Amino acid sequence: MSKFSLITGLLCAAIIASAQAFICSNNANVPSALLRSSSLHMTVLTANGKKVDVKEGTPMKAACAKLGVKPKYSCKKGDCGSCTVSVGGSRIKACVGKVPPMPRLKSLQEKGLVVK
Repeated sequence: MSKFSLITGLLCAAIIASAQAFICSNNANVPSALLRSSSLHMTVLTANGKKVDVKEGTPMKAACAKLGVKPKYSCKKGDCGSCTVSVGGSRIKACVGKVPPMPRLKSLQEKGLVVK
């Protein structure tokens, strides 16, 4: 009986210690992808002096509408390229493209990506 109670006591102590270590780990065991998904990453877009915060990954068509930029749409599938807009120097087809992530440079974060 005493061997059984000793083993049970040690097992309970190990379980409690591991539970406290898990609780006090402060997100050390959580993958970074899960931590990123909980926060909203916004990209600042500018056009004609107007600034708009748009969630990254939003369709470019909706972001252009918020900015007041009206690209021409012909095929609405991205084949013809008539809806192409320049966002921060890179060309994106507005009908099928997504808003890019926020740039890492502080100056571009404050000014925003220029949409032409």
